Amino acid sequence: MLPGHLPLRPLWLCRVCGQPWPCGRAKLVLLDNYRGNEISLFLYLAGLLQEAIDDLHRANPSTTGDVRDLFDRFLGWPTRHRSRRAPATGPQPPDNADKTW
Repeated sequence: MLPGHLPLRPLWLCRVCGQPWPCGRAKLVLLDNYRGNEISLFLYLAGLLQEAIDDLHRANPSTTGDVRDLFDRFLGWPTRHRSRRAPATGPQPPDNADKTW
């Protein structure tokens, strides 16, 4: 992670740009750091999502907001990024692989 593009807790804003964390720059760094290990990225972000929900609720329960928005903020973007990537090339099943005999 780049120095500074870390979350300012308990507000969960980027320390550098003030955008909701993960900000655009943090997302790029996270993708680079977890390249080839997407499951670990999702697990890391899921843990941070839980911490953010707890922090934001503790800070101001009446304005925590919709948890679905936080879910999308933490876990939606890697899914969207993944779906835009080109499909992996590799061994393909034979054309008749889906046929039942």
